[in-house]
Amino acid sequence: MYKLFYYPRNASWAPHLVLKEMGVDYELILIDRKTNAQKSADYLALNPTGRIPTLVDGELIIFESAAICLHLCDQNPQANLAPKIGDPLRAEFLQWLFYLNATLQPELMVYFYPEKHTTDSNSTQAIFDAQEIRITEMFALLDKALEGKDFLVGNSLSACDYFLFTLSHWADEFKRPPLSFNNLGNYLRKLAKRATIQEVCKVEETNLDAYL
Repeated sequence: MYKLFYYPRNASWAPHLVLKEMGVDYELILIDRKTNAQKSADYLALNPTGRIPTLVDGELIIFESAAICLHLCDQNPQANLAPKIGDPLRAEFLQWLFYLNATLQPELMVYFYPEKHTTDSNSTQAIFDAQEIRITEMFALLDKALEGKDFLVGNSLSACDYFLFTLSHWADEFKRPPLSFNNLGNYLRKLAKRATIQEVCKVEETNLDAYL
């Protein structure tokens, strides 16, 4: 059985959605960020980065959301949440997975924690404002990529869709939130109707009214 160390609406959200969609056996273990449980000695022994999530798969321990999602997809090909090696769509899947993980998500982290990216406390607001503009441009790119499509990769659901849903939700308070884009907004509303997202959001106590 998989063990996912998580915190609601954190970077563990995408792996949680993937596990639920796959219908595999898993256990959720809450790591309370409010008490800095991710910095505890026990957790650091599993994940030395002191960040969430961590997946335990037997004797294998994996951190980083995208790596966890990719590992789960490769271990459970019957779930069809990633194109198989040799499929022409495999490269596109990896492209978007890495874009979301290595480009969009880090920019969101700068937005949420600008004070960690400067030694001048007077510059945090400027960083915050600049990041919102920068990230909104990234959502515009994704909006264009979704034109005429129900899913980000090909014609079927993939782990990339759950990853994008997670990051889009994080930006729901932007001046131009993801839901305000035509293609991206319609795409997110359709995803929010899926049983997997609704069931996981109940567990993680996440309100989906904005997607109605």
